[in-house]
Amino acid sequence: MKAKPDKDRFAEDRIVAAVREIISAIGENPSRHGLEGTPKRVARAYRELFAGMHEDPAEHFKAFFKEDYDEMVVLRDISFHSMCEHHLLPFMGKVHVAYLPKGRVIGISKLARVVDAFAHRPQVQERLTSQIADIIMKKLKPRGVAVVIEAQHTCMIIRGVKKPGSVMITSALRGICKTNPSTRSEVMSLLRG
Repeated sequence: MKAKPDKDRFAEDRIVAAVREIISAIGENPSRHGLEGTPKRVARAYRELFAGMHEDPAEHFKAFFKEDYDEMVVLRDISFHSMCEHHLLPFMGKVHVAYLPKGRVIGISKLARVVDAFAHRPQVQERLTSQIADIIMKKLKPRGVAVVIEAQHTCMIIRGVKKPGSVMITSALRGICKTNPSTRSEVMSLLRG
């Protein structure tokens, strides 16, 4: 994670040129009506899809609330989309987050923003799951954290093995959510709904 993300590194003109080349390489005419604006549209889409590369997720932890609350906090069904770094195809689904506070809580919208900051960059689901859990543990300092992600990967649905309907589930447990069997059982039950 960079200390200061460089927002000016996005090279739209290079993406436009690369997409024109890809269109030519598949045997199409990039100047054909219908395709002539595609390279610029793809570049604009990539700016949005990879915006997390130019964002520091830790920024979302600047404001937290001191609260004497020591029960589980759960935010389920945070929808997300990301780009698989192996094929640059999207994967999307739901993130479920739980933490056991230790004197501090954070606004729930901040949890969703953290998910987006990590999801909007080339990713693999396993790393995404761990990154979300690790930053919550590091910045909020709760007694424990659990993150579960359920996602469908278009790289598996529309190419390769072509298995629509398959869902990949990953989890990352930290602190008491990992080490205490009863807490682990409770948090996993809450995250499953």
